Amino acid sequence: MQTNTHLARLIHDQAKHYGDREALIYKDFGGKEWKSYSWNQFSQTVKVVSNALLNLGVKVQENVGVFSQNSIQYLFCDFGAWGIRAVTIPFYATSSEQQIQFMVNDAKVRFLFVGEQEQYDKAQRVFSTCQTLERIIIFDSAVRIADHDANAMYFEDFLKLGENLPRQTEVDALQSKASMDDLANILYTSGTTGDSKGVILTCGQYHAAFEANHKCVPVGEQDRVLNFLPFTHIFEKGWKILCLTEGATLIVNTYPLEVQQSMRETHPTCMSSVPRFWEKVYMGVLEQIDKASAPKRKLFMHALSVGKKHNIDYLSKGRRPPLALHLEYEMLNKTVFSLVRKELGLERAHFFPTAGATVNPKVEKFVHSIGINMVVGYGLTESLATVSCNHLGDPFTVGGVGIPIEGIEIKISDEGEILLKGPTITKGYYNREDLTKAAFTEDGFFKTGDSGYLSGGELFLKERIKDLYKTSNGKYIAPQMIESKLLVDKYIDQIAIIADQRKFVSALIIPVYSLLEEYAREHKIPFESREQLCANPQINEMMKERIDTLQQQLAHYEQIKRFTLLPQHFSMERGELTNTLKIKRRVLNENYKKEIDAMYEE
Repeated sequence: MQTNTHLARLIHDQAKHYGDREALIYKDFGGKEWKSYSWNQFSQTVKVVSNALLNLGVKVQENVGVFSQNSIQYLFCDFGAWGIRAVTIPFYATSSEQQIQFMVNDAKVRFLFVGEQEQYDKAQRVFSTCQTLERIIIFDSAVRIADHDANAMYFEDFLKLGENLPRQTEVDALQSKASMDDLANILYTSGTTGDSKGVILTCGQYHAAFEANHKCVPVGEQDRVLNFLPFTHIFEKGWKILCLTEGATLIVNTYPLEVQQSMRETHPTCMSSVPRFWEKVYMGVLEQIDKASAPKRKLFMHALSVGKKHNIDYLSKGRRPPLALHLEYEMLNKTVFSLVRKELGLERAHFFPTAGATVNPKVEKFVHSIGINMVVGYGLTESLATVSCNHLGDPFTVGGVGIPIEGIEIKISDEGEILLKGPTITKGYYNREDLTKAAFTEDGFFKTGDSGYLSGGELFLKERIKDLYKTSNGKYIAPQMIESKLLVDKYIDQIAIIADQRKFVSALIIPVYSLLEEYAREHKIPFESREQLCANPQINEMMKERIDTLQQQLAHYEQIKRFTLLPQHFSMERGELTNTLKIKRRVLNENYKKEIDAMYEE
């Protein structure tokens, strides 16, 4: 049963219902041991934070910044702030000093919570350039505070300001006046095409989103939900709070690189993720199969074909599998596929929401075939995550992004753009009336910037309108679609398609260096550096063959004609990636102009 009360009261209402039942599983910063927090403890700490914020002088609808990786302290800050009708502004833990400075100044943040040493150091360095900033409050007690920094304090000392709930009467009074029109968050978009924009999200948007998702997303109090994506990401933020409204237990994973280890240690039933996670699972499983003996390899490939026939050819189309096929699948599911899921830590897998980018159909079919329920969806920060999603147990189309959630009205413009209206759609951008006006049609529909179409009640995406390239031959290219097809190759880690105003399609490719080095050693290819490895003709010919195989189904004008292997990853430090690891194409074109121009020399 869902408890969809105002964000100011949600945790306290759930504590009344669940009491000492486990609510959170977490590790301390840098810790090795998983710990537990009950609903009662969660509620009590949130009350302490609300009281402490009042004692700091936080006002109704004041903006409070949170600059940290996932942690239980992050949750306490969110709900503690909402408890006194304040607004939280989440910053990605990987944000640059320039981004922090911009967001703090734009939102006039006085109090900034930070996670570990990296976040504190960045915040401390920009402190003097942020006119409104008064305090930095540090989650991790191991952080070294700079000499003579009188403006920083540890979270444990901050909590002392709210000990014994000295202002609880005021907190209760504020909660009684809490409105669905209150701002809950300002989420700054990652900005692939320019400065970040602060997306306004209200408590009412969250309430409407939880109501709609409750009707189509079957998470419940029996689920153990691992948080993998940053809480800054609207997909994870909306999903985690939805799970709390349903009484599920949250497993807070602080370090993204440890997610697979966390899965094996905590055995989650659900986890939201982006397609890249499942692409890596797909490549990892196939790599293990490649190394297996011939009989094992044959058995797995047979099992995979049975799983595809059972789960994709029949179940996904709403058809009942023949009895013989069903019995064979059940046998293989209990023997072969259960071992794969056990290796991933997903013995009790329920379902796994996936969104944020195009899902390669090959990967989607694979995940379903091995008995994992991938629930593909589509959404934006401006729509408070979900616009549409597949429904567990119902027919779905591989390659689609599901059925629109209740309350969302979708219209396709004459140009093919997806337009949205409904109670979960943002009212606009913070301090940017010009951008807000430009983001909506005259009849009030939000312009997503994505093109797509509706068919049989399902939504299908085509491409990001602003990302469309036009070659010098007048052909339109959708780079993300091509990139998604190639990212399933085990040797490709990152890829950027080049085509705009060019004669043909080319690509910058970051290989998986460890596998490439292994291939070179096996084939007696000498190299002393990554530069030599990437420039080697034999290596490039091998990569060309693999790329040509993957792009056979593309139109001739969409196929990559030339590519360059690069000896270093695209990075946020050089401005090439956003905080959500999306490519900044304009920056790549500038940073790799020499390499790109060389691919187009006659």
